Amino acid sequence: MTKLIYEGLKYEHQILTVIDLVLTNHFLVILTSLGLYVSGDLRYPTTSQIKLSRIEFCGFERVDYIKGNLWYNEKCFANREHFEVDYVTITFKRNRTLSESSSCFFSKEPFLHWLPCLYENYQNERDVPHVITFLIDQETESGVYLMHIQSSRETYVTVSMLKDGSPSAHPKFPSFKFPSTFTHPVGMVFHPRSHFLYVYGDKVWISMDGGNTFEILCNLVLNYVQETAHSFYTSDIAFILNDGKILMTKAGLNRYNELGMLNDTIFTLYYDHLGYIHKLTPRSFDYGTNLLGHGNSVSIFGKAPDMGFETAIVPQYISAKEMVFFAYVPLKTSKDLAQTMNFKNIHTGKTIEYSKSGIAYIRNVFSHDDPKGFYTSVHTELIEPFGMEDSKESPCLHHPLEIKYSGNIFFTLTLTSQNIQEGFLSTDVEKTVLIPGHSSFMITEVENMQTAKALATMPQTVKSTLNFPLGSWFLYNFGSIRGRNWTIGTKPCNYWIQQDSLDFMSLNLVKYIDVGNTLNFQFKIIPTAKGMSTYPIPPVSVMIGNPSLLDVKAQGFFDLFFNYYLNIHVSGKFFLKGSTTLALIFWEGSVSCLVISLLPTIKSSCSYLRTMQHRPGRNIPPEDWISGVHKDSHGFNMIKTLPINYRPPSKMGISIPLTDNFYHADPSKPIPRNRFHKSKETGKYKQCANVTSREMCNCSQHQKTSHAVAFSDCKEKVHRFKFPVTQYPVALEIFNERDKISAEPPYLVTMTEVNMRENWQLKHNVPENVKKMKNYLEPLLKTPVYNPLGLNLSIKGSELFHFRVSVVPGVSFCDLHEEFQIYVDEVPLPFPGHALIAVSTSVVLGGLIFMAFVFQLRNIHPLRALKRSIMGNPVQTSTTTVNS
Repeated sequence: MTKLIYEGLKYEHQILTVIDLVLTNHFLVILTSLGLYVSGDLRYPTTSQIKLSRIEFCGFERVDYIKGNLWYNEKCFANREHFEVDYVTITFKRNRTLSESSSCFFSKEPFLHWLPCLYENYQNERDVPHVITFLIDQETESGVYLMHIQSSRETYVTVSMLKDGSPSAHPKFPSFKFPSTFTHPVGMVFHPRSHFLYVYGDKVWISMDGGNTFEILCNLVLNYVQETAHSFYTSDIAFILNDGKILMTKAGLNRYNELGMLNDTIFTLYYDHLGYIHKLTPRSFDYGTNLLGHGNSVSIFGKAPDMGFETAIVPQYISAKEMVFFAYVPLKTSKDLAQTMNFKNIHTGKTIEYSKSGIAYIRNVFSHDDPKGFYTSVHTELIEPFGMEDSKESPCLHHPLEIKYSGNIFFTLTLTSQNIQEGFLSTDVEKTVLIPGHSSFMITEVENMQTAKALATMPQTVKSTLNFPLGSWFLYNFGSIRGRNWTIGTKPCNYWIQQDSLDFMSLNLVKYIDVGNTLNFQFKIIPTAKGMSTYPIPPVSVMIGNPSLLDVKAQGFFDLFFNYYLNIHVSGKFFLKGSTTLALIFWEGSVSCLVISLLPTIKSSCSYLRTMQHRPGRNIPPEDWISGVHKDSHGFNMIKTLPINYRPPSKMGISIPLTDNFYHADPSKPIPRNRFHKSKETGKYKQCANVTSREMCNCSQHQKTSHAVAFSDCKEKVHRFKFPVTQYPVALEIFNERDKISAEPPYLVTMTEVNMRENWQLKHNVPENVKKMKNYLEPLLKTPVYNPLGLNLSIKGSELFHFRVSVVPGVSFCDLHEEFQIYVDEVPLPFPGHALIAVSTSVVLGGLIFMAFVFQLRNIHPLRALKRSIMGNPVQTSTTTVNS
């Protein structure tokens, strides 16, 4: 490929570097230091090598391409619809000059014509914002800008509708302006095959409504995200930080996890088609040897990191099952160091584990100014009780305790026993005094064996001196001076998802919904960990990417075992075609679960599995179709093997076929009924065109049994009926993926004979609602419209009839049609043949009777005369006997 690029440049430059590349559904787009290159359609290669076309951007040079970026909203276009189009954007990291139309360009496939991202209103402004990223939201047919104004240091997202393939000057809704603390925006990306939009830099933001609003996902403070990797299969999205740290979340989830740290200078991460993550460096490819269930490789990231931080945390009971932990920040700590001693958003949904015993699940993270020394805290749900200090580890527990305020936010803890031999130890610093029903106190300094200084977690509740007898107060050790005994880790997977419907058998399936149809999904969410139920709050959120396309109703309830049942009902809106994602986010689930986000794609369009079929009135086994013999109770063979090169009759007569369709074609055999000039002008082979024998037609078994006129050359056998065919039921069924329904209103149909034959008629029921539709459609379609329910066919002609039944437009996105064939045999002679034979027979019989009467009247016996003429005249002889 490098050679191909150099051949096109003809030694214009000697150094070629790949900056970025995008593989769309059908094209490869490569950004290099020498320019932008686009391949041809990879589905239809014209040569053995990929052909690349160079795209020119006026005014941009090598230094600009090196700092350029490609942006792409990944979508899968299997069974592609006409409204599904790939877009790619290129941005340059500099403002445009007066001679340039933009520093951002976008194009749709085949990526040969590139347009400026900014619309004219922006191009005429003096202070044009710099476009960091421009993405096309294909679900809502809109363009999403991430912009930054250098002079005012403002960063915001604007969404514009697409009009004639270009962004409109009128925004879809007001721009979302990020706070001024978001100082380093880097990029924006849609999670593949979903409507979740992420903006990243020194903070990560998520939008669930197409860019209208954003919520902060994480604050990186001193670092920033420089690249992302994602998997549509597991809904993972990984954020690669500038210091090599890797963060990961699931699509639509408002919490994230830390995978680990990579120390390679140059590397990239990517997910394969099964959701496993891999690391690629210039010298190695690490695909992992020990793969976890959720796709993260231990060989890449090693042991799961401890997300704890180096300071003490102070527990405070607020109920028997709930605790608040405060993060301790010493009063004279610098601002930069204090940032590392706080609870952060990453800790939401994680667990605090103590080395002795005990686990608490973090539900919320809070920031506050009071109490002094504790500026962040977490609300936790106690899963297992934490182990306490005993008197061997802290002898002070042998004594009663007095607590009083000593001024300057500190409290004095005094052991009130007489003759204290063992009391507070230096190792008690950063341990927490916990008294049920009262504030907790963290020891900050041990003055002597009898007294110590402490900070209170709820100082406003201490109104006077407190005294606690021996055994009524306890010590917890969540300090860090002598090494932390507590860690913060990922919560184990705490939910099972049971699919109660066979329609939902994939994590990222594609479902089609036709006009007037509905989809129903059923799920059961089962909590698997103790204390993890969200009752009475539903543990799942249901969101739709394009609410104007589909109507979604969700209904759920808990059972007695805190299992949650969810029923989702989806129906289409109006007669609109489009595609959108239905997101089911189990917001209380752990990031370590394989399934926490379900993102089915719903297409308001025609399913490639939706068909209409004619149900014959009789069932003939496949083996009989092969043999060509299937007799009824009267010995009548119900299968007709068509003659070779057969063509049905026309209205001009049996011997004058006028149709172009051959049946049971064989180019090596003569064509019957081909004596007249009009018959010779018609008749064209399809499958057998330009071949010399039937074997060369390559007819498959499916084509031989198909009723489609496109495969008439291959058709050999058809249903055979005795004349006349009266009231034959035309039973039609519409098949979906897993079910079928009888064709009935509003699926009205039209019916034609493909060989232009007549002598057939239809009979159907016309209720009032059908009559209105029939009267409306017939002038538009210029053909009769029938009710498929109770439709009957009568045929008065002979030989083959080939019918095509089509559903009228407007009641389905699909072009529903079906074809079937009937061969009418044992037909009486047509008029006047039967009458002529009867008259002739009558005349002959009358003449014979008249002649017999005349012969009898004249005594003429023709039989005797005939007998004599045959035997001739007899000779008389005599016999004489002589006696001697």
